[in-house]
Amino acid sequence: MRREGSAFSGLGVVMLKELSDHLTSVRMRVLEWLVVLVALAALYGAVQQIEDTTAQDPFLFLRLFTTSRDPLPSFVSFISFLVPLMAIGLGFDAVNGEYNRRTLSRILAQPIYRDALLFGKFLAGLVTLAISLITLWLIVIGLGLLLIGVPPGGEEIGRSFLFLFVTIVYAGVWLTLALLFSVLFRSPATAALVTLGVWLFLMFIWPVLAGAVAQIIAPPDPRYLALGLQTPATAVTEQILARLSPSTLFAEVVVALLDPTTRSLGPIYLSQLQGAVLGAPLPIGESMLIAWPQTVGMIASAILVFVVGYVIFQRQEVRA
Repeated sequence: MRREGSAFSGLGVVMLKELSDHLTSVRMRVLEWLVVLVALAALYGAVQQIEDTTAQDPFLFLRLFTTSRDPLPSFVSFISFLVPLMAIGLGFDAVNGEYNRRTLSRILAQPIYRDALLFGKFLAGLVTLAISLITLWLIVIGLGLLLIGVPPGGEEIGRSFLFLFVTIVYAGVWLTLALLFSVLFRSPATAALVTLGVWLFLMFIWPVLAGAVAQIIAPPDPRYLALGLQTPATAVTEQILARLSPSTLFAEVVVALLDPTTRSLGPIYLSQLQGAVLGAPLPIGESMLIAWPQTVGMIASAILVFVVGYVIFQRQEVRA
């Protein structure tokens, strides 16, 4: 039986309905206030630390995002921790919630295909996250102007805008993961627990395990150990394994964009430093080239996870 009309018929209706539900839900309000309050606390600590920095720093404004002050971590650290929670909170019951409310079969009985339903839910969640992150970004920029009193330069605005874009991409990865488990499990509680478990594993456990697994794959060379150095093959393997985590990719992109002096995100060899002025900032274009592979990796991860969820959803029985 062939489908009539476009597979994305009704996409806009689904997206607007879901977007309205997200923006007015109590769950989203709680997550938004949690992120804003924690981020403002990190920003306050950064401003207190920056007061000791002279205005001669050409990238003083970027320090708002990366500077930390005990006991508070940096703004970027808070964002990398809380953005996945926001994404998971929006996506863990996107599909199975419709099934449990006995509304999924009714929706699909309308001229709305599964394609439009799943894409609409994803786009609504992504737009909601983008609105929240853009608002938070504007708050940081505005408070930075008021508290520091030094206007940002054009390159600083460009780098902070790229950081905003990458953060939205990072949120999209976790949103697609939550959607996948929402398709796999009928129970929203099970989907939420499994997604949170995967997030905890990839963010906290896997970076530690990557070093142990790398030593098994590429055993350390005793000659380097005698000098107190890490074997290059082991270091490269560990970095490749660690990059299987979206959190590692996001952290590396942030370093490249918000620290203009970063020249490499991998092991640095002497050949890479020839002709380089150590400590000299790179142009924004070169920093983008350094961060581009990690950004593409996050986008590819989101697409891959979404395609897996899409294929499974197409094959599922949806009759209540």
